[in-house]
Amino acid sequence: MHTISLFRSAAAVVAIAAASAFSATASASPFLPFQPSQPAPMMQAPTDQGSDEAELPARFKRQIVDYRTSEVPGTIVIDTPNTYLYLVLGNGRAMRYGIGVGREGFTWSGTQNVTKKAEWPDWTPPPEMIERQPYLPRFMAGGPGNPLGARAMYLGGSVYRIHGTNDPSTIGHRVSSGCIRLTNDDVADLYGHVNVGTKVVVLPMTQRSASVGNGIY
Repeated sequence: MHTISLFRSAAAVVAIAAASAFSATASASPFLPFQPSQPAPMMQAPTDQGSDEAELPARFKRQIVDYRTSEVPGTIVIDTPNTYLYLVLGNGRAMRYGIGVGREGFTWSGTQNVTKKAEWPDWTPPPEMIERQPYLPRFMAGGPGNPLGARAMYLGGSVYRIHGTNDPSTIGHRVSSGCIRLTNDDVADLYGHVNVGTKVVVLPMTQRSASVGNGIY
């Protein structure tokens, strides 16, 4: 009987010690909230910041430049004839991106606002585009093969967007049906600085120095 009592006492001591140790550990390492798993790779922002830029001429690579304008900081100015997009920073400076613009007959000008933003957007060609090019898909899910690229910013109630492209060689050319395209790296960068409501000023075409392409979007 004494042996059994001693065994039970020892077991109780071990249990109390274990409980104390657990309590001390819990106090030292508070519970971390559950972290959801990361999105699938194709739904993440581009991470290889040099992949697109390496293929661009130096003047079309993203850079801060001197830029005098009466527009307030945060405004986007699209210089259609010179195929640049400026994000106004203020104090006579802007972030400049190389862009592709509308091909002959598809350029436009005016002022719009960003009304929607989307990551890896789906693409539904508008009816007028389908009429011109009936071979186009009626719908294409977002992803690396989508012609809208990694990000899109929708302009007012129009069919136009500022979006990415999987073909950096089109930057600096007139290739689209009116949309403004950037490399996927650049559009992801711009997307991070732009809010819904951002003012977008599209300057008119005043010269014809860029190449004419046959793009579809």
